[in-house]
Amino acid sequence: MFIDGANLYAAARSLGFDIDYKRLLELFAAEGRLIRAFYYTALVEDQEYSPIRPLVDWLDYNGYTMVTKPTKEFTDASGRRKIKGNMDIELAIDVMEMADHVDHILLFSGDGDFRRLVEAVQRKGVRVTVISTVRSAPPMVADELRRQADNFLELQDLAPSIQRSHSGRYQQPPLAHDHTGHDDQNVQPEQMHEEPGE
Repeated sequence: MFIDGANLYAAARSLGFDIDYKRLLELFAAEGRLIRAFYYTALVEDQEYSPIRPLVDWLDYNGYTMVTKPTKEFTDASGRRKIKGNMDIELAIDVMEMADHVDHILLFSGDGDFRRLVEAVQRKGVRVTVISTVRSAPPMVADELRRQADNFLELQDLAPSIQRSHSGRYQQPPLAHDHTGHDDQNVQPEQMHEEPGE
């Protein structure tokens, strides 16, 4: 499992639910032999309190391999301070390294930049399932990524199995995700097709 944290958070939020990461892990571990679950996110280092830190710590102790890096702050052309934290390269490198050891990759992202990555691991004989949503407005999954994948799972269809109930059955921290400046949020694919691809 490879989870683009900011992208998955934005997709779930656009559908109006929070993800229970324990249930998410259990769901896919029950479907086959789960080797590793990677979670990618950028962290704002110099804040006294980062809202995502409790989630990162919880995931780290509960079966996820965390891949983080500090965000970069910059000033745009109009003088506004922006924060950038793109984890695409880290995710792509890990997918390529793991491709020789697995037969199926689950990619939790709708970012069209990953289309070539999916194509590359498919050439190695690895099946790729993309998990995102076409039911948000605009859709969170790029059309080209959806068509390239072997399978596409609609996040909203998984909601009953992975959404967080607020009954407090275990202590997962409140969800907060800093995805400011993460350009995946602006995915606006062209016309969507029903076929998930080859």
